[in-house]
Amino acid sequence: MPRRLYSCTPSRLNTWLDCRRRYRFTYLDRPQPSKGPAWAHNSVGASVHNALAGWWREPYERRTPLTAAILLTNGWITEGFRDAEQSGRWLGRARDLVSGYVATLDPSDDPVGVERTVATRTKVIALSGRIDRLDRRGDELVVVDYKTGRRPLTQDDARSSLALAVYAVAASSMMRTPCRTVELHHLPTGEVIEWRHTEESLARHIARAEEVAMEASEADDRYRAAVPGRSGPRRPPGERQTIGPPQVPDEVDKLFAPSPGPICSWCDFRRHCPEGQAAGPERQPWDGLAE
Repeated sequence: MPRRLYSCTPSRLNTWLDCRRRYRFTYLDRPQPSKGPAWAHNSVGASVHNALAGWWREPYERRTPLTAAILLTNGWITEGFRDAEQSGRWLGRARDLVSGYVATLDPSDDPVGVERTVATRTKVIALSGRIDRLDRRGDELVVVDYKTGRRPLTQDDARSSLALAVYAVAASSMMRTPCRTVELHHLPTGEVIEWRHTEESLARHIARAEEVAMEASEADDRYRAAVPGRSGPRRPPGERQTIGPPQVPDEVDKLFAPSPGPICSWCDFRRHCPEGQAAGPERQPWDGLAE
């Protein structure tokens, strides 16, 4: 019998590459181990993405910087901030980000897709993901990814991104239109970082995705064979319950060994990982903000 396709997203593959223990906690352990508190920088990013998606869904005459600011305000996510004052200050910054960004756009140039789910498959994997924006430029499509982080971006970020390459391949396949250009739109600086792939570079990304997927798939199978399925206890309404990872055989634990490093300070599952706790200091939920 042929092996079943490994169904995944670029995020799942990247999690396997970053830390196999975090991969296990995220995708295999059920019930999922409890996460730490929400991150304020993620709240900012999600709020901005939602506002920009909503802006393109407005009628043409309402696609103005003011509308973007209103959408951002109405959909503001307050989780992770130190207090209401900090949340309000960042709300003002985010309003400036989205209103300034949409002022550079042509409101009549409708994208092919906004928050568009795309998918493709090979003989090994079934890949899917969601694109922030898919533009048509001449006879080709362009993948646009919004970025709100404080770190400046480089062309290498666009070139090496597995997610962007997968999105380009999937969009081209679904739309039957060439898609080789990917762009990172860094709202804090206003920079647009572009990379134009070749057929060869896209093929290398897909081959890499297949390689990672085969490793992860084999590990998934060994986990499921060794760890019986669990169903978590019902939680009373409104009650927060701390759930730890299940006990697993040593050989399975080694298979999903952690990758300690600076990123451990930002891991949602830090509380369950002694190696991660030793790798870096604990962060406050608002430490990711560029204060």
